[in-house]
Amino acid sequence: MQDPNEDTEWNDILRAKGILPPKKEKEITEDDIIGMIENTIEEKQNHDKDLAKLGLDELDELEDSEDEAVLQEYRQKRIAELKQLASRARFGNVLEISGQDYVDEVTKAGEGIYVVLHLYSRGVPFCSLLNQHMTQLAIKFPATKFIRAIATTCIPNYPERNLPTIFVYYEGQMQKQLIGSIELGGPNLTCEELEYILGQTKAIETNITEDPRKARAVKDKMFADLADSNDW
Repeated sequence: MQDPNEDTEWNDILRAKGILPPKKEKEITEDDIIGMIENTIEEKQNHDKDLAKLGLDELDELEDSEDEAVLQEYRQKRIAELKQLASRARFGNVLEISGQDYVDEVTKAGEGIYVVLHLYSRGVPFCSLLNQHMTQLAIKFPATKFIRAIATTCIPNYPERNLPTIFVYYEGQMQKQLIGSIELGGPNLTCEELEYILGQTKAIETNITEDPRKARAVKDKMFADLADSNDW
């Protein structure tokens, strides 16, 4: 026998003619209520995510179809985010300093500021390479303050064997020391590898999560093995 409460076209006809009684409403259980609440929350979160992706012009275009108060809240939030990004992107180049500038440029760099200081010597080729890499990274990460100084102007009699040296500071406090060629990956260090190293110190927000030096080491070994095999 067919279930009289089943949702079928035939049952709807029989109900309309009074042959079947009206369909019983399904009881709403506690699980149903929880499910409806969870769906509402999920829809609101997805809606929020979609709005967060929009630019200011796109938010303006939606004002006719969306609740104006909600859109205004997101608009103000996006303006605040843009202002914050603009205020952080205050550097963008490598500043040359001497010892007398150290306190103002490093110790008093400011709240929330990372400083990357490169101590170098003009007579060390690896230092010249690092200065080139730092120029590129300073442009790419303008929220970080990149500084360089001839080592002996900051630290008298600083040993040249320790060069290049990179000090990383946050809010004037030392966070990391990278001293000498070995700690910095050797004189063939690439800009991508330096970006990874600085990213590990949190001085920059890089998307490089895998150490590029590992791939280079594998490649170097392959070339070395190939060279050895050609000697035979």
